Amino acid sequence: MPFQYISCVNFRNLDNKPVDFSAKEVFFVGENGQGKSNLLESIYYASYGSSFRTRTDTEIVRHGESGFSIRAVFKDESEKINNINIYFENGKKRIEKNGKALTDRKDLISVIPCILFCHEDLDFADGEPEKKRFFIDQSATLYDVLYVNTMRNYKKILKSRNILLKEHNYTLLETLNYQLAEAGLEIKKKRREVIEQFNRFFGTLYKEVTGIENVSVFYNPSWKADNVSEIMSVLKQKEEVDKSMCTTMSGPHRDMITFVKDEKLFVPTASTGQKRLLSILLRVSQAIYCSTFTGKKPVFLMDDVLLELDPQKRQKVTSLLPEYNQLFCTYLPGEPYEKYKRQNTKVYFIENGTWHE
Repeated sequence: MPFQYISCVNFRNLDNKPVDFSAKEVFFVGENGQGKSNLLESIYYASYGSSFRTRTDTEIVRHGESGFSIRAVFKDESEKINNINIYFENGKKRIEKNGKALTDRKDLISVIPCILFCHEDLDFADGEPEKKRFFIDQSATLYDVLYVNTMRNYKKILKSRNILLKEHNYTLLETLNYQLAEAGLEIKKKRREVIEQFNRFFGTLYKEVTGIENVSVFYNPSWKADNVSEIMSVLKQKEEVDKSMCTTMSGPHRDMITFVKDEKLFVPTASTGQKRLLSILLRVSQAIYCSTFTGKKPVFLMDDVLLELDPQKRQKVTSLLPEYNQLFCTYLPGEPYEKYKRQNTKVYFIENGTWHE
């Protein structure tokens, strides 16, 4: 079991006291708005140094306070006790692992791989293109943390190029074109690789749960070329359009990721339930992908998302999950969480940010 306990201070509405997580399965039971998702968020934050609910850390700070902190104690694969301390105070964040400062939160990514299932995952199936790109990029970083640097570099170059276009200053455009092509090609290769791996099992998973065959993830990159010189030619051809629009109109930031069945778009005709299952099985695929390439068992964070499924589909989805290191689930009162308990499962009842067994 990786997480032994987490202690938060001034983190949303949670009590400033430690919560014992020393069990393979931990359930949080309570009404909406009581703090169940806040507990999941604290676990996710300890794993990645960021929230899955907001990009603005100040939103996490309890009203009237200037910051928050998280202390997480966990066991690594050798059963050695480790700790993560994260402090956010007056707009500045500090992360420590075993007392040593981490200069970049990307260094946390491979420590405790967490796979989150939440309602907003539906955006990965039916949301804006940016959301789908985010999911594939997130999957890639779970086993290749250096990919974070690739994406950061691309965004930095893209920002510089767009500034030149807005200022109508084209003197360095050719240099930036080369840099953009080089960084963008790496992103294209990685996304293609991830999607090819997903498609090895995604269609089978979807058929297993829904009975619908031949559903797959389709990658439609903005740049069709596969080497830097050809991409440079594409950028040159589109240069006048970019100048008139004052922004870069092609590149990985314009890639499209869709779902197809028998080579036809699937989502436009899919039911809400079918789209929900797309998003859930994407997360299952992400977990399989992570386990396969890292050899690590993930931690699952499930925020009410399986409760929308009928019991038969819920059972099928659960059976498809790879072996996990630890499982955290939220439930509403009245949900049959007792059916899913095991002998040593911890069950916490959450009310107004506090908990009891």
